[in-house]
Amino acid sequence: MVHSFKYILIGGGVSAGYAAREFVKQGVHPGELAIISKEAVAPYERPALSKAYLFPESPARLPGFHTCVGSGGERLLPEWYSEKGIQLYLSTEIVSADLAAKFLKSANGEHFDYQTLVIATGSAVIRLTDFGVIGANAKNIFYLREVDDADKLYEAIKRKKNAKAVVVGGGYIGLELSAVLKLNDLDVTMVYPEPWCMPRLFTSEIAAFYEGYYANKGINIIKGTVAVGFTANSDGEVKEVKLKDGRVLEADIVIVGVGGRPQISLFKGQVEEQHGGIKTDSFFKTSVPDVYAVGDVATFPLKLYNDVRRVEHVDHARKSAEQAAKVIFAADVRKSVEEYDYLPYFYSRSFDLSWQFYGDNVGETVLFGDNDPASSKPKFGTYWIKEGKVVGAFLEGGTPDENKAIAKVARAKPAVEDVNQLAEEGLSFASKI
Repeated sequence: MVHSFKYILIGGGVSAGYAAREFVKQGVHPGELAIISKEAVAPYERPALSKAYLFPESPARLPGFHTCVGSGGERLLPEWYSEKGIQLYLSTEIVSADLAAKFLKSANGEHFDYQTLVIATGSAVIRLTDFGVIGANAKNIFYLREVDDADKLYEAIKRKKNAKAVVVGGGYIGLELSAVLKLNDLDVTMVYPEPWCMPRLFTSEIAAFYEGYYANKGINIIKGTVAVGFTANSDGEVKEVKLKDGRVLEADIVIVGVGGRPQISLFKGQVEEQHGGIKTDSFFKTSVPDVYAVGDVATFPLKLYNDVRRVEHVDHARKSAEQAAKVIFAADVRKSVEEYDYLPYFYSRSFDLSWQFYGDNVGETVLFGDNDPASSKPKFGTYWIKEGKVVGAFLEGGTPDENKAIAKVARAKPAVEDVNQLAEEGLSFASKI
């Protein structure tokens, strides 16, 4: 049987929900749009999985965090899609795609054809088994990407009271999950090869604060080495993590967060690629007519820096999906849409901490504020300066207005004459822009 739709969106993550909402705003007719997702649930706000979903008290659960609540919008329950005439194909994995013929095939043999395709397949986690790490297939070694992953991890946390947990990786997932594991009263050790945490974004000074704060919470941090093997007990459950430097860590639970890869293998050889993703223009059009790519998989022009990048973050997943939906409908009625002019934005929350970053983290840096991990209410930030202009700004502990101020600075790229004066002014510099 062939299912035919005017528009098909492949992928059921954050982008799917925000695209669906924009399709409805633009006037999609019932029966025209289908969303095909290998997950069993309607699109949801994925960041909740590493935070509130694992809280020891009153954890978040669906339907509480379906899109689009993460940006303050309406929560789109499965019934909403039905009411709008949007067909959700859940637990449906597409295994082959022919972009020239505009044809998709699922694992269970269903066929789909379309007039316009939006690729929103997101990223897949990098697994240690991909590298042949010995023992990496033991039980209770977890990865976190989907609700099903979070459910399995949550069950293990509840089952293994006062357990020893080892978190492999010092990025987003590593930091957020180490915090939530500690909130669950686990004995937590972080292991990562870099000289400091979040090295793709943090300076050593920023990282020193978070490493100190986590250490004060009782989290053990081991830097400069990697996990090279695991041993298991007679039940096949992980019991030890072997490190490259020779140390062996006891472990009842291991969580691996070492990055992700854009899921574009279905389209290999059919569409132009760039920087590990699918190359698009500022309207998320690919090299193939009537095919768009959004979110993690899209490599797009970053107008603000005259650059081309691929961005893995929920904010871009939301906004790129909305942009593509607007462009698709504008083409139908011969209207124009402004180019995507994205300001890179990253954020995280853990314990009582909350930081935001806007812009580009290149050039020399200026640290300001109170970055003592022992402070009762730390508030500090960093500016990045390139060619005499502020191009990026980071703030821990900011109010909503202060966070808006650093975003404005990053967008405006104001000139800086004296970096020492900038350090003294700190946050007040942003407030003047």
